[in-house]
Amino acid sequence: MTPVSKTQQIINDLTNQITSGQLQPGDRLPSNNELRAQYDVSITVVRNALQWLKARGLVEGVHGVGIFVADRPGSV
Repeated sequence: MTPVSKTQQIINDLTNQITSGQLQPGDRLPSNNELRAQYDVSITVVRNALQWLKARGLVEGVHGVGIFVADRPGSV
């Protein structure tokens, strides 16, 4: 089995939390720095994971405020 990249791990974890209802529409995700520390990765890895989630409509960013679960999360 191929090891999962750190970017993919963050994507999988956050996607699972959203689809399971653990994170609800409108909930704020941890900050980039909190995710960086939690997963022990660079800020670039966190940004790549969040960009993937944004592109699929699962989360949306509010400049200067944070990243939030989308009101109608897109399909994965």
